This record gives sequence, structure tokens and C-alpha cells, in this order.
Amino acid sequence: MKIRDVRSVAFTISTRSMLVAIVETDEGVTGIGEAGTGQFPAIQGAIESLKQRLVGEDATRIEHLWQVMWRGGFFPGGHIFGAAVSAIDIALWDLNAKALGVPVYRLLGGKCRDRVPCYTHIGGHKLEGVAESALKAAEEGWRLVRWGIPEQGLRHEPRVVIRESIAGMERIREAVGEDVEVCFDIHARLDPSDAIQLSRGIEHTRPFFIEDPIRSENVHLFRHLRQHIHSPIAAGEHYASKWEMQQLIEEDLIDFVRADLCIVGGLTEGRKVANWAETHQIRLATHNPLGPISAAACMHLSCAVTNQGVSEMTRRPGSTMTDVFPVQVTWEDGYLLPSDRPGLGIEFDEKAARAQPYQGPGKGRMLLRDDGSITNW
Repeated sequence: MKIRDVRSVAFTISTRSMLVAIVETDEGVTGIGEAGTGQFPAIQGAIESLKQRLVGEDATRIEHLWQVMWRGGFFPGGHIFGAAVSAIDIALWDLNAKALGVPVYRLLGGKCRDRVPCYTHIGGHKLEGVAESALKAAEEGWRLVRWGIPEQGLRHEPRVVIRESIAGMERIREAVGEDVEVCFDIHARLDPSDAIQLSRGIEHTRPFFIEDPIRSENVHLFRHLRQHIHSPIAAGEHYASKWEMQQLIEEDLIDFVRADLCIVGGLTEGRKVANWAETHQIRLATHNPLGPISAAACMHLSCAVTNQGVSEMTRRPGSTMTDVFPVQVTWEDGYLLPSDRPGLGIEFDEKAARAQPYQGPGKGRMLLRDDGSITNW
């Protein structure tokens, strides 16, 4: 089964944009994958470059093709390149499972569990109404929810953020009681001292984990955090390979590894990260702010590893993009349910996607402190 074509399509539905990679074989089997990071024109250029290495190759050699993509240009790839490799890699797993008539999780070793716990986003980074948002999610069946530090428009002043974050987490816990777990995302917006103060301030609300308490560039700073933050720590979504995860895992600096399968190198690399984390009793919490392909890939990997913790689902699968993805993963009572459908188990209408042109990344968002300086969005 030889690779005949590799192409991509970027599209925008409402305010959400996606980049899908399509890999076709000479036997008519097609696979789909999704890219992260949002820099879609650059990623499409990388996919077109990788196409030259892949056309004519044996599509069944997934690991070999990953090495061809990642190492074929000599210089290590970054986030843009990693997203391109991820999209193609996921497509290769999809088409190989389809060719065999089995779901992807079968190729990953089979099911370790019958259902995958997942969490949804609540509150929209707002303090007002966050308790009501959390309660609504709980009533819909979500057993885990996630809230992030509140914003005041484009303003980000740490002293205000800390005060309102503590108030918001207290409101959420009071609203949902003890049976719903609450993840709290700092979104890499605070310096270590502020992140510690905030984390200690919400400790009594029993967060399921504290996500991305600081920026990802200086991994050694997590050693300092580890000495002062008693709640579980989750990080890793910013990293584009297993090597970038090394220090976090090897030094036991986190409790949940937030691998993004659409950035880190696809299912091939994601499985390695999960297996590596398992040796340190670190649980997998896949990062997924993306679309139905990412959701499906996360479900299959989470289903097949023993150290699964939770999978991120920003919205309920099947509630959006149904014209482009008429078949999506199944969600029920806070869990993703694996099916016997071949491949990723979802359907993609490329024609419908191309009918909704990509609107571009825009100017992006920057949060400003009161003195006019910027911080991570």
C-alpha cells in the first residue's frame, strides 16, 4: 500500500479554524489527521515539503515514516514542523486501521478501559456566572470541568487575577459539591511567585490539577514550584517532541503530562510520551482545544494506555461542525466511548470543508498589564 498523495485543507467554521491533512494510498484507502498551533499557512508549507519525502513510500511503515519526516531534514523540527508531522502521522494511523477494518486503539494494543473520562471548559475565563456555568455542566453529565484565570477584557493584572481566581474556585466548589472534579488553568500567564500564591490560595477547593502554572521555556523553574505547590501539577501542551518533555518526566516535576497529539508528533510520539510517563507514575491528560479529529485521536490513545488520567474536550463531541464531520466520537455521561468503527471512527467531508475558506489567524490576542506590558494569552 503506497502513498499516492498528501494534501491539506484549512477552513473556518464560524470563529473556529482547522487544518486537516489527508493521506491517500494507491489502494484507495484514505486517512485524516489534524494540526495544532494555529499557524496554518506555515504548517501547510511544511506538509507540502514533507509530501516530497512520502509519496511512493509504503504507508504501513508508520514508525519508519515518522523518522523519515522528523529526521529527514537533519535540523530538528519545531512547533510548526511538529504540527505538520502530527497531522500526517495521525492520518497514517487512521488509514492503516481502516485498511485492516479495525479501530485505531486495536493497533495501539487494544482497550485498557471501556470508556475515557474527559472534562469540558466552563465560564469562559469570566468570574461572573462561573458557578452557574459549572452547575450547568454538571447537570449535563460532565464529571470533570475546567476553569481558567478570569480576564477583564484584555487586562491582566496579577494581583487582581489571584484575588478573583480564588473567589471563582470557591464559587465553583460550592456550586458543584464534592462529586465534580475541577481543573484550574493558569495558562502560563503568571510568574512563579504569583503562580505559587494563587495555587496555595485555591488549595482548599481541592483542584484536580493546576495546569500550566508558568511559561514553558524554563523547565527548571518547575523544581521551585514543586517545593511550594501541593496540588497536582499538569504541563506539557507547549512541547513539540518527547525530548522537550524529558526534564518534566525524569525529575517527576508534574503529575499529569499534557501531550497535544496535534503538536507533539501525532499518535506515534504521543504513545511514547505516555509510556515514558507511566514509568514515573505520571498520568496522561491529553491537551485538546481542537476539532473532531484531535478528539478522536485522544480517545484512541487514552483508551489504550494504562496511565490515563483525563482527556480534554472543550465542547461535547457531535455538538459542532457536523456538516464537515457528520460522524464524530461518542460522548455519554462525561465519558468518551470507543466504538468498533474502523480507523479513527469519524467521517470527514472534504468538499464541505473547502466550501468554508480559511479566514486567517488575525492579529492574535495579547493580554496587557496595567503598565502596558504584555503577558501570555
